[in-house]
Amino acid sequence: MRQLRCSWSFVKPLIIISTPLALLPLPLVIKTKEAECAYILILMAVYWMTEVLPLSVTALLPALLFPLFGIMKSSQVASTYFKDFHLLLLGVICLATAIEKWGLHRRIALRLVTTLGVNPGMLMLGFMVGCAFLSMWLSNTSTVAMVMPIVEAVIQQVLNANEEASKDHKGALNGISNPALQLEDIEAQYDQSEKIKSIEAGITEPVQTAPEEPETVKAPTPPYNGKYRTHEDHMMCKGLSLCIAYSSSIGGLTTLSGTSTNLIFAEYIYQYYPDCTIINFGNWFVLCLPICIIMLILSWLFLHWMFLGSNFRASLCSRQQSEKEKITAKVLRDQYNSLGPIRGQEIITLIIFMLMAILWFTRNPGFMPGWSSLFPNYPGYATDATVALLLGFMFFIIPAHKLKADHYEALITWKDFQACMPWEISLLVGGGFALAEGTKISGLSSWVAELLTPLGSLPPLATVTIASLIVTSITEVASNAATMTIFLPILAPLAEAIGVNPLYMLIPTALSVSFSFLLPVSNPPNAIVFTYGHLTSMDMVKAGLGVNVIGILTVLLALTTWGTPLLNLDTYPDWAPVVNNTGV
Repeated sequence: MRQLRCSWSFVKPLIIISTPLALLPLPLVIKTKEAECAYILILMAVYWMTEVLPLSVTALLPALLFPLFGIMKSSQVASTYFKDFHLLLLGVICLATAIEKWGLHRRIALRLVTTLGVNPGMLMLGFMVGCAFLSMWLSNTSTVAMVMPIVEAVIQQVLNANEEASKDHKGALNGISNPALQLEDIEAQYDQSEKIKSIEAGITEPVQTAPEEPETVKAPTPPYNGKYRTHEDHMMCKGLSLCIAYSSSIGGLTTLSGTSTNLIFAEYIYQYYPDCTIINFGNWFVLCLPICIIMLILSWLFLHWMFLGSNFRASLCSRQQSEKEKITAKVLRDQYNSLGPIRGQEIITLIIFMLMAILWFTRNPGFMPGWSSLFPNYPGYATDATVALLLGFMFFIIPAHKLKADHYEALITWKDFQACMPWEISLLVGGGFALAEGTKISGLSSWVAELLTPLGSLPPLATVTIASLIVTSITEVASNAATMTIFLPILAPLAEAIGVNPLYMLIPTALSVSFSFLLPVSNPPNAIVFTYGHLTSMDMVKAGLGVNVIGILTVLLALTTWGTPLLNLDTYPDWAPVVNNTGV
């Protein structure tokens, strides 16, 4: 592995230098604006997919190259780097910062898990539901980083319970408190391994979270595969690890603020189809909540079958708890009790969180007038970003403790906010908007759409399926946000050229780009769970392939059933450029 790293260190500068040189015939020989913009697009795509430069650094290339090629003025390019998306992101990160700072996420996750049950199957389902719910409002990476230490604490107690039970039944019943398994210590261990925000290939050394037990006499039977006593224990650990990574990505689909790709899609629609008002928080939630529920259920069934077996009745209908389940229940109960009674800071954060969701839903729900209709003279002026900023601002005002003459502390500080704010994502998305604007002004997007017009002879559903499969394949090896920014300017003109509602083409793409389940390096959540050492790359490939298929089929089901009447996908809209009158 060290040799591979050395080889990659040599290859990176080679790619950085050779790629722009190899593409020079485009601007030097063809000498059209379309070719010059294609040069920049392909260069950015190569850099983004190989990550030879930081993603945010590559995103600055339009600001450098568009003025030099005469595609856009520098002032025009600069104005595309900061949009309504960034204001919405600022407000959402304020909420996420408060939730993390005051531990509300831990209380929610533990309550959901203990409510659903503690046998391995229900434990997996409980963690999936809790993780999916949190990732609707927080970033997928943050959600996994919060929940995975809880899962690891449970795993270690279950493994210890099995070892105790195999030695002495009474010892397993009485239990031994092991302070090395407290959640705080495991989080401290994990924090040492999760230092890099953008996780690349080369993760080989798992985090050793198994505690030392010097006072415990080892069982005479040699352990299975090192720290696992039995094959069943190892499979349970694999299933629990994967369910956290996958459910975070699935839950992020549900809300526009749940993942950066959803926000990129929404901002693209707002910018290039300004008369399209049908994409809002409420409609997106109604469209994607059933997708999330169906994917969670089918993914749980698939992972249960793959790692825990096909005895679903034992998971769903079991009433008597085994000794292992009793130990697990005690661990979760002790962790929840250690949080103490809910604090005032958590209550305020929860109230603001619920208020933000309600205001997002009711701004312009579609089936009834929303609160935005209270400002008839300014239609479309207030957006979801307005709500996010208003309530995000409150976190800096409301005191965290009782007011004192010599001390005042708000719920969050600017330092807290900076620690959570993904500035690199802001630049990456800004670069994507600049790239999309450049392809439109140069005419490249129209040229590509004309080139792909023969796809119009296929049924629209077949075209959408092909696009979704391509996007899902590329996002396994490239950043989700980068993949989204590359394909949006291509697929939207394609939909216009073949007379299909652009949303019919873009919504499945926006959802499919989050289906990066195959590899540890496909996205940060996968990498985080991989570092705990329970999984191999092949485990993730086998499980991820099945979840990918589930995701694509579920999205296509939504597109052809409840999505069509909800968003009027079967007609070519008035807000899109008129190319022809052919509908879906």
